[in-house]
Amino acid sequence: MFGFKDMPQSASSLFTAYASFATTAMMIRSMTTNLLPPQLISLITSIFFYFFPPKSTLITTLVIDQKCDFLNNQLFEAAELYLRTKINPSMDRLKASKTPRQNKVALSMVKGQTIVDHFEDIRLQWGFVAVKKEKRNEIIEEKCHYELLFPKQSLDRVVNFYFPYILQRAKEIKALDSVAKLCSSSCSYDDESLGGKRQGKWGSVRFEHPATFDTLALDPDLKKMIIDDLDRFVKRKEFYRKVGKAWKRGYLLYGPPGTGKSSLIAAMANYLKFDIYDLDLSDVYSNQSLRNSLLSTTNRSILVIEDIDCSVNLQNRKFEEKFEPPKSRLTLSGMLNFIDGLWSSCGDERIIIFTTNHKEQLDPALLRPGRMDVHIHLGYCSSKMFKVLATNYLGAEVTGHRLYEEIKGLIDCINVTPAEIAEELMKSDEVDVVIEGLANCLKLKRKERKAGDEKRDRILEENKAER
Repeated sequence: MFGFKDMPQSASSLFTAYASFATTAMMIRSMTTNLLPPQLISLITSIFFYFFPPKSTLITTLVIDQKCDFLNNQLFEAAELYLRTKINPSMDRLKASKTPRQNKVALSMVKGQTIVDHFEDIRLQWGFVAVKKEKRNEIIEEKCHYELLFPKQSLDRVVNFYFPYILQRAKEIKALDSVAKLCSSSCSYDDESLGGKRQGKWGSVRFEHPATFDTLALDPDLKKMIIDDLDRFVKRKEFYRKVGKAWKRGYLLYGPPGTGKSSLIAAMANYLKFDIYDLDLSDVYSNQSLRNSLLSTTNRSILVIEDIDCSVNLQNRKFEEKFEPPKSRLTLSGMLNFIDGLWSSCGDERIIIFTTNHKEQLDPALLRPGRMDVHIHLGYCSSKMFKVLATNYLGAEVTGHRLYEEIKGLIDCINVTPAEIAEELMKSDEVDVVIEGLANCLKLKRKERKAGDEKRDRILEENKAER
């Protein structure tokens, strides 16, 4: 006869038994979610747990959703990174991925799998759950969450010590990763090396743009100013809190096309190791849609809105009558409210960058400090910028070429963009061929400019004579 002495003698053995049971239940639920109607699943679950009730007095299950209301759940993101370090050979199903710049293959969990972790004397079991929502046989969204099982008496220690440990470890792991993410609201997939495909406002790929401040063709004084401003910004968390300002910084990059605005943004992201969120305003149809998109961005990120002068609703109000009526409900006030209104406090250590080719067409309300704190003019190539380009493309020895000084003089007297210079520097592997071709190109531009100036002066004289 079964007696008391035959029963398990410790909570540990009971936990092990229940963990095994919960794992099986989780796998069954994952398999049936996409195969059976929700009503049938609910009925089967009710019957199963009626006959085999879980020992709720011994086990606590915490659900960690991907989202907290409008915002990303930092604990979910931290767990996603942390659990990649806990992959072990006993797992029979994993996701593997590698991008060109990764040194090794990255492994991550798939739905239905579990990972056992130990923190001090607590045994914890993680499960990854992904549920697809369908409408008329079309997958609309896949919602993901983690389920964490542990002994009920350890709840306080898990919340107060284990979770802070995971958040700190995730921060350290991310700091070691030299590649940020490039996120787009029009991208429907996510970088699988970060723990799995996720649907939502933003999809992402690894940002592997090679631009750095060392390779950037920029005036040395301007480059130093930008680096110093970035360094000062990331170190002033307590200062921003003390003066009552949201921890954010706004930049306006303006100048002719081809002057390096996109390359500067890439260099800033690589320098800070911040993720980039590329927001296309043509995909935003209302102020609410804009707010939802921006609230989905993470801390330590750069929000980029390129060619803001091309957005009808954000044009300078003096020019409104020149444009057709707006097709969306996105307004200037909606943009301003998120940049420096009450919603701007939702998130820390964020940089907002606007680019434009025509600064004069922007509404003055967008340009004031607090919205666009730093205005950076990126103009035509100078002789100092040419030195950086020539050294990057041809090597330091190019400065001794017989045509080098002549080219510097030509560049300073005509309007030529860094992009045009770079294109000429790529036309051959022979230094002499490249330098001579560049010199001839610049001489031709100088001749065309002189002819244009003479034609303009002639027309002005003719008009003056007619009066």
